[in-house]
Amino acid sequence: MRYVRILAVVLAVVALGLLLASGPVTRAGLWSWQLGLKVFAWAAYAGFAAAGVGLVLTVLAAVPRWRARAWIPVGVLCAGLVAAAPAVMMLDKAKSVPPIHDVTTDPFDPPAFLALMPMRVTLPNGAAYGGIRIAEQQQKGYPDIKPLVLKSTPAQTVQRAIDAARASGWEIVSADAPAGRIEATATTFWFGFKDDIIVRVRPEPSGGSRVDVRSVSRVGVSDVGANAARIREFLARLA
Repeated sequence: MRYVRILAVVLAVVALGLLLASGPVTRAGLWSWQLGLKVFAWAAYAGFAAAGVGLVLTVLAAVPRWRARAWIPVGVLCAGLVAAAPAVMMLDKAKSVPPIHDVTTDPFDPPAFLALMPMRVTLPNGAAYGGIRIAEQQQKGYPDIKPLVLKSTPAQTVQRAIDAARASGWEIVSADAPAGRIEATATTFWFGFKDDIIVRVRPEPSGGSRVDVRSVSRVGVSDVGANAARIREFLARLA
């Protein structure tokens, strides 16, 4: 029983170690984002294994001869679940959103990259919009992602958009007030993934201005809802 407990503790420590390394090491660029996601998944596998052994040991603690240090299997069970939970939640989220990485308020005339174009064309996800196939998936998964119409003038709206982008923690790459466009980059918290954003401001025929936003991941097939969430947050700040 002693060796089983040691194995359980080792599994829990390894699981937590993998989880804690998966994001920061990827963010620091010490390994590829693909490996970072694999390590994230390995943390879940090790966590489930630790939780399974911890659960068995917790049940066996009901027997008097194995009751000593019963807190160890309970701790292992909790640690294993903590290590596995983030990957489980991410997988659950991925299943609930469309497998796309390019989201925009205007799929018929999506804002195009200019300042970021030289860099975007070298990336796996490129700069071109995916067309009707992506638009249909977005409409099904994110029907609320729509343009924002404001009463302020385009010049005023651009300045408000710059302020909102900074408040969102984006790195502004280009801000062209006369053209009514902003290009920026956002960095995700855990893995440090880079997503590029375009904000386009145009005058409304009836007065005021219309704001369109496009947020695109640099890598990966699915963004697990990150770009849609970013656009929602930005437009809420702007409104």
